[in-house]
Amino acid sequence: MNPNEPVPKPLPEADPATDSSSDPTAHEPSPQDELAALQARHAEVSDAYLRAKAEAENTRRRAEEEMSKARKFAVEAFAESLLPVIDSLEAAIAIDKASPEQLLEGTHATLRQLLQALERNKVVPVDPPAGTKFDPHRHQAISVVPSEQDANTIVGVLQKGYLIADRVLRPALVTVAAPK
Repeated sequence: MNPNEPVPKPLPEADPATDSSSDPTAHEPSPQDELAALQARHAEVSDAYLRAKAEAENTRRRAEEEMSKARKFAVEAFAESLLPVIDSLEAAIAIDKASPEQLLEGTHATLRQLLQALERNKVVPVDPPAGTKFDPHRHQAISVVPSEQDANTIVGVLQKGYLIADRVLRPALVTVAAPK
């Protein structure tokens, strides 16, 4: 209930000490008075119920609107962090006679920008070094190869994987040492 609403008064209860049967002068409420009191109480409770129901509906509607906005604009920060990468790629395309060294240098700089943008958005690479224990939750074994390493350890990475906020976006494709 709304704390600003008046607290409904409880209905009067019969008190055996002041029972009207023992005191003929006591005023006993008539059935019409009791009915009127009950109807007034019913009206108060109905009003409080309708207000609480309306408030709950408004809260639900506001929550749905917020969820809709959150879904709609969830990628906004991510997209914004990628704009400098797009600018760098467009600048590289605009150069008419770039030397291979300039193109390679620009490619490395653009890759660094892209990796920084991903990292700012909690996208991190999964690139396990050789000898790391195989983890089926983060790695996908492409082949099992004979190796001097312990069994079920990574021999090589064929393709990096990626995590987003500790959730696997793509597992790393790896080769695994065979049992000896």
